[in-house]
Amino acid sequence: MKRRTVLFLGDGMADEPLPSLGGITPLQAARTPNMDWIAANGRCGDMLTLPDGFPTSSDVANMSVLGGDLAKELCGRGPLEAASQGIAMGPDDVVFRVNLISVAPDGTLADFSGGHVGEVEQREAIALLNERIADAWKGNPGEYIRFYAGVSYRNLVLLHGPAFSGSAVAYDKPDDNSGNPVLEHLPRARTPEGEYTAGVLRDLVARAAEVLVGRPANGIWPWSGGKAGAIHSVADRYGIKGAIVAAVDVINGLGRTMGLDVIKVPGATGYIDTNYEGKADAAIKAIRDGYDFVYVHIEATDEVSHAQDLKLKIKALEDFDGRLIGRVRAALGDDVAYCVLPDHPVPIRLGKHTRTPVPVAVYQPGIPADHVGAYNEIDCPKGALGHLAGGDLMDLLLG
Repeated sequence: MKRRTVLFLGDGMADEPLPSLGGITPLQAARTPNMDWIAANGRCGDMLTLPDGFPTSSDVANMSVLGGDLAKELCGRGPLEAASQGIAMGPDDVVFRVNLISVAPDGTLADFSGGHVGEVEQREAIALLNERIADAWKGNPGEYIRFYAGVSYRNLVLLHGPAFSGSAVAYDKPDDNSGNPVLEHLPRARTPEGEYTAGVLRDLVARAAEVLVGRPANGIWPWSGGKAGAIHSVADRYGIKGAIVAAVDVINGLGRTMGLDVIKVPGATGYIDTNYEGKADAAIKAIRDGYDFVYVHIEATDEVSHAQDLKLKIKALEDFDGRLIGRVRAALGDDVAYCVLPDHPVPIRLGKHTRTPVPVAVYQPGIPADHVGAYNEIDCPKGALGHLAGGDLMDLLLG
C-alpha cells in the first residue's frame, strides 16, 4: 500500500516581514489554521526551488518541487503549456509562451497580464494575431507561425522550421519588468544560432502592437521558449498513480509530462475568483478513486503578490487554507498525508520572484511531529526536515 498524499502548492505565497504588519509576514498575519495544523502535527523545513543558473520562473520551481533534474529536463514554459493544450510538437517546432500585455503610452509595461484579460477579448486578440500576422507571414520556405489561446493572458506562439531555436534565445520575464520600457527587454540571441529566432520574435512584437492598437491588452511579450524535451515520470519513478489539479497550462503541462493525470475543474481561473471548493472536491475524489498522490496548485496567491496587493494576498492565503485545504482535511481526515509549500516567494515589497528557500510542512500519519507550531517562513526552517533540494521532497513523500 502506498501512503496516500495530497500536496498543496500555494504559488508565490512565501514573503518577507513587512513593517505594515508590525514586522511579520503575510503568512504569519493571515488566519491559516489548516496549514498550521499540518506544521504542528508534522515535520517542517525549507526547500530551495530556484537554484542559481536557472530562470526564476514557475516551470523551474514546480519542476524542482516534483524532483525534476533541471540541468537535463528543463525545456521552457512554452513546450509545457503546449503539452497541456494537447498541441503536438515535432522536431522542427519551437513554442514560446506569449503574454498579452498592456503597454503605456510612454512605451513602458503597464500590466504583464493585460489587465487580466478576459476570455472573449483574449480569443479575439489571438484570432487577430493569426489573421493579420501568422497567415500573412513570409519566412524561409516551409516555415510557418501559429498563435494559440491559453488561459487569460497566458498564450503561445509556435514557430515551425529547422532554423528556429528556443535555447539560443535570451529573454526577460514580463512579471519582473512592470514599469520598464518594453523595447529594452525584447528577445535577443544568446548565440549566433539564436539570431534568426530572436529577430522573428522582435518582428512579431512590433507587428502585434499595430494589430492590437486601441485594446486594453495592446501588445505581446514572448518568452521561455523551447523544444519538446524528455522529462522523467514521477508515476514511474515511484510506482504510484498520481494526478494534478491546476488552472494554468504550465502546471498542467508539467504534470502531464511527468506522468500525472490532469484533472480539470470548471471555474478554475488562475486568479482570486478561482473555484477553491471545486479543486478541493477534485482532490478528495481522486484520493477516494485510488490515486496515491494528488498535486493541488493554486495560482491566486502568486497573482496578487505580483500586483503587490497585501490585502488580497492575505485573503488569498485564507481562502487557500480554509476553502481548499480545510475542505480536503475535513473530508479525508488524518489518515492521509499532507504537504504544503509555495513553489517560490513573491514578496509584496518587490512584486517578483526571488530565490529564497520556501517553507515546507509535511504531515505523515504515524510519524512524530517536530517542535514547530505554525506554518510560516520564520518557523518552518527550524524544523526537523532541515534544508531540502532536488528530489528530497518527492523521496520523502513517495519514496
